Amino acid sequence: MSVRRAVSARRALFVPAALALGASLTLTACGPDGGDAAQPAKPARSASAAAPAAPAGDAAQPTAGAPAPAAGAPSSARPKTPVAPATAGGGAAGTDEAYAYTHSCKADKLTVKVTTRAGSPDQRVIEVHNQGSTYCGLSYYPLVNLGSSKAPDHGNDLTPLVPGGLGGPPAHALAPGKSTYAVVDLNPGSGSVADVDQLNVLADDQMPNSDTRTFQLGAGAKVGKQPKVGLYRDNVADAASSTETAGRS
Repeated sequence: MSVRRAVSARRALFVPAALALGASLTLTACGPDGGDAAQPAKPARSASAAAPAAPAGDAAQPTAGAPAPAAGAPSSARPKTPVAPATAGGGAAGTDEAYAYTHSCKADKLTVKVTTRAGSPDQRVIEVHNQGSTYCGLSYYPLVNLGSSKAPDHGNDLTPLVPGGLGGPPAHALAPGKSTYAVVDLNPGSGSVADVDQLNVLADDQMPNSDTRTFQLGAGAKVGKQPKVGLYRDNVADAASSTETAGRS
């Protein structure tokens, strides 16, 4: 299931000047009409995930199996953009939190890992780490879907419920060298779905679908009909608690 964002593209138009007939003075006029450059197409790509370490504050166990090539890109609604909190400022560019609210995180500056939460086999912990030297901004939660690695297409992948009334770029500030966490509850008591064995993750809802990472859920994973994903939080316990707000308006 893919998120596509319509992007307008216009070409600059240059109008040559008309020469006044019979006059010694030449007049030249130019009327540029600038516009946004067209974004490239958004194909899914293969991605690999390293064997994860347990996040601080809540031990996690590595998900069985190596990450598979990206198959489907997650989707979710994108409501209004949040307002950045006021800060004193005055530091070097990128060294304070306010910088994150105008500078979205880039995929090449992030690492994404997925682990099984210790003591909760039906929950997966998504850890996003900022490898860059400046703050950057993420959406309130990652875009996630779940599907089968054997499916010929991913139009029927499951999209988890998300916390209501939130979204937009960027909303969650991620400090340089720090990690943030989101938890996916695969089966919150809503029945089960067969042949779902992979989790697709897009760390920020403004990233192109080609930045989607795909992870295997591992043997014995049980996925319900309506999984949930919570908000990004600074520790796993808070991230897990926020899944309880998913699906609420």
